[in-house]
Amino acid sequence: MGSTSDKVSGYANQAAGKIKKAAGDAMDDHEMKAKGTAQEAKGKVQVVSGKVKDAVKNHVDRL
Repeated sequence: MGSTSDKVSGYANQAAGKIKKAAGDAMDDHEMKAKGTAQEAKGKVQVVSGKVKDAVKNHVDRL
């Protein structure tokens, strides 16, 4: 994946994870809340991955 698609997917996963966490909290569903937390964390990693790719590309472009 490219840096932009990593970041877009990451932000989407973060949003979906937050929704799942909130729904799990509202329904007292611990499994759904845990899945939401995991999806949100996955999204954060994807966003960081996209930012790292951008930084590496910018560094290489300056060389």
